[in-house]
Amino acid sequence: MNALTWLNAEAFTVFGQKVIWSDMIGNLMGLAALALGWRRSIWTWPAQLLSGLILIAAYASAHLAGGVGKQLLVIGVAVWGWRAWQLGRQKAQDGSIAVRTATWKERGLLLAGAALGTLAVGGLFTLFPNLSWSPWADAYIFVGTIVAMVAQARGLVEFWFAWLLVDLVGVPLAFNNGLAFSGLVYVVYFALVLWGAYDWYQRSRTTPAPALEGATA
Repeated sequence: MNALTWLNAEAFTVFGQKVIWSDMIGNLMGLAALALGWRRSIWTWPAQLLSGLILIAAYASAHLAGGVGKQLLVIGVAVWGWRAWQLGRQKAQDGSIAVRTATWKERGLLLAGAALGTLAVGGLFTLFPNLSWSPWADAYIFVGTIVAMVAQARGLVEFWFAWLLVDLVGVPLAFNNGLAFSGLVYVVYFALVLWGAYDWYQRSRTTPAPALEGATA
């Protein structure tokens, strides 16, 4: 049995749904990445990259080409985020990355990018049904994940709210597509996102900082 076959093999059953190894391991890595992001640790990016690599196998097994594409973009953004945080010279007092709230211009750009991106990706998935079983929901998660990671790379508190909006659609979509562990982890994400958003917001009020050097708009 090769590694890919093992990753797509059944690990156990929960609530009557099969859980495959790639779905479980990839999402646990994603959960670790989110926890590291809450701690403002630069290791959040390698964790997200590894999670993306493993989840490619999970989405491929579920024939969700859109999910595979999303994970490829996640990997690319993770590399960019790692570099952005490495180049960031503005640090918090504890040596970690300083965080701030976005300007109204940045919020507008993030919202516009999310809306236009969802329309474009959803339209593509609709034209090519083999790319996704749920074209608009998949497009929403696809684009929302990228928007959240871009905001995270810039140290913006709003990245947590982007994740929150992604979770609201990601939970039912994951269960409907047979990725039970993804659905359960999204529920945990929801709690961690609320906690992380509060923590980052409090820190942004006490240690405001400009945009990270090396991170473009």
